[in-house]
Amino acid sequence: QGKVQGVGFRPFVYRLAREGGLSGHVRNTSQGVEIELHGPAPEVERLLRRLVAELPPLAEITSLSTEDIAPRQDLGAFSILQSQEDATHSVLISPDIAACPDCLAEIHDPADRRHRYPFTNCTNCGPRFSITRSIPYDRARTSMACFPMCPACYSEYHDPLDRRFHAQPNACPDCGPQLWYTDVRGRTLARRDDALRETARDLAQKRIAAIKGLGGFHLACAGDDPEAVAELRRRKNRPHKPLALMVPDLDTLSRFCRISEEAQEWLTGRIKPIVLLPRRNGAMPRELAPDTMDLGVMLPYTPLHILLLAEYAQMLGPDRIPALVMTSGNLSDEPIALGNREALQGLAGIADRFLLHNRDILLRCDDSVLRPLHADAPPLLYRRARGFVPDPITLPQEGENVLGLGADSKATICLSKGERAFVSQHIGDLTNPEALGFYREVVDHARTIHEAEPRVIAADRHPDYASTRHASEYPGLPQVRVQHHVAHILSVMAENDLAQSCLGLALDGTGLGDDGTLWGGELFRVDWEQRAVHRLAHFRQAAVPGGDRAVVEPWRMALSYLLQQGVDPQAYTWPWLPDHSRAQDMVARMIQGGINAPLSSSCGRLFDAVAALLGLADSISYEGQAAVKLEAIQSPDTEEGYTCSVNTETDPAVLESGELFSGVYEDWKRGVDPGAISRRFHVGLCRSLGHLIRHFRQQTGLNRIVLSGGVMQNETMSTLLPHSLARQGCEPFLHTRLPPNDACISLGQVVYARFFT
Repeated sequence: QGKVQGVGFRPFVYRLAREGGLSGHVRNTSQGVEIELHGPAPEVERLLRRLVAELPPLAEITSLSTEDIAPRQDLGAFSILQSQEDATHSVLISPDIAACPDCLAEIHDPADRRHRYPFTNCTNCGPRFSITRSIPYDRARTSMACFPMCPACYSEYHDPLDRRFHAQPNACPDCGPQLWYTDVRGRTLARRDDALRETARDLAQKRIAAIKGLGGFHLACAGDDPEAVAELRRRKNRPHKPLALMVPDLDTLSRFCRISEEAQEWLTGRIKPIVLLPRRNGAMPRELAPDTMDLGVMLPYTPLHILLLAEYAQMLGPDRIPALVMTSGNLSDEPIALGNREALQGLAGIADRFLLHNRDILLRCDDSVLRPLHADAPPLLYRRARGFVPDPITLPQEGENVLGLGADSKATICLSKGERAFVSQHIGDLTNPEALGFYREVVDHARTIHEAEPRVIAADRHPDYASTRHASEYPGLPQVRVQHHVAHILSVMAENDLAQSCLGLALDGTGLGDDGTLWGGELFRVDWEQRAVHRLAHFRQAAVPGGDRAVVEPWRMALSYLLQQGVDPQAYTWPWLPDHSRAQDMVARMIQGGINAPLSSSCGRLFDAVAALLGLADSISYEGQAAVKLEAIQSPDTEEGYTCSVNTETDPAVLESGELFSGVYEDWKRGVDPGAISRRFHVGLCRSLGHLIRHFRQQTGLNRIVLSGGVMQNETMSTLLPHSLARQGCEPFLHTRLPPNDACISLGQVVYARFFT
């Protein structure tokens, strides 16, 4: 069992058996792959050893069981049999994989019949998850079913010694999908190779193109042209959030970014996600990422992208950098566009031209985004989708099928089956109606593709989450409500295979707490043996004036913390006063009177308050913008930090986080450089959390510390805090398979429902 279908596994077994002179067969089943071997015992044992040691690039064996059977005579040569279907399956579907070197060589070879064919693939690469309807993974169950193979492709497909043997998306220019290029009305402007050339020409001339790719559409424009980038931002209604780039090769990338060894491995590997890299000073338009010096960059991962980038590079002069913005093909906060008609209707107000093809995408799957940290640490994931999904996470033991419905921001769902938990690709913000429709698609597809019907539904405690309301669509099934930050912690434990008691620190934005207040800076004790979670400590609560309004207007949180410190709101000309002078008095009265100003222990809101006081963000246009800007301005030349105390006289204990803000305020009054203040805040917060952990380590005897929450997306926090804890003898655990943001909530919900109820 394992990832053994659609990855060249059967021809691999066929070759091993033929080399050993063995008889028998190999075939796909709904449980995995079945191999029957007849021959001398030493040769059978040798094949079993090689089966594990010499796997094809994309194959993975998760279990291998054998049994002796009665020998049969006159079987003839070893053969590959037709797939067998059973009532249930245990097959792992491969994610979509970047084009392999063999296929790249073919598309660049003028003598090859697939020269410049943008849908070239084999068993070692190409689309999998995004074109699969059901298992077993056969062509008839993919979106390639409508493309009958020509005689040459048919011969490859049925030749066990060919690398395209049973490559379900196998095709060529004579029988496979095709490209065409249209205007906004859908009128065809060019076809096939000419479509690529015309797209490249228009992009070089500052036009914006919608490009149908592997898991959805991209919106593309010239990445080195400030005017083109600004126009795309205006049309897409995305004023500040960073835009991703696609470049043809590492040489091009090195012209404007610094590339570590870890980053290079991700950039050139078989996933090819968007990788966050530090840009070189003055390189590329600031408009690509106005709030940070980092750029999200990827190399082309399909033949279509590779050919397009090559054409685009030829269209440019020697002083231009062949980099294309490749951002999700959607309006802000909507799901990535999937089909041709959907794109023509939904993106007509953004794109000037459309590069289309006729291979259907069955499920949206956006580009994954990560940041490499250092050699001995997993990357920091921000968005998990293409290349990672649907690889499962292994749970400590088997149990009932649980559907974790996730959160409303950075939404995912998780469906468990046996000892496997399948976390979906990034869905988005469920306050958007289109995203909620995509959410339902993902739930239905997961139930189909894994042939697993949920027996328990796990959802967030917040009754107003769209994901929580979705639980009502499963009447009669047991319902479990899971506290948001507990789910954060349990997710990290599952990813690290940590079925032991530990301390868990959740540094997050907002989640409904068990006491009815808003949590977000919480320390838990997870008692694995007793199947219990206890809240040990939290950040000092502060008023959140206007609730969700304060999230998009961080100056409200700065005012809240100032009032908490006893500062007169009229004492200074605050950075936000030019735009919010009238509102300040009203907000101050809300805070002082407790009117629509719920209390929160959120760490994320503390970051917002500091950023607003320093004049970085009185309002934001995307989630986490204030914290991004605060981290970006840090001065590297100080390791001083503000301090705060821990009040252990209460239960739970309280980290006096307002004292950190007080330090910021005092330095701000003295005119200290904002970069130095930012650094002192980050360093001080990590040290203060270290003191908090030290106290409860001594009290509980627990040395394993689990870290999660949206604040851990901050590179400084995700490196400085674990190092600080390790220096005092702790064993810190971070996310290894999922982002620390709310994308991990669905897995934590499944773990809670499985093991804590």
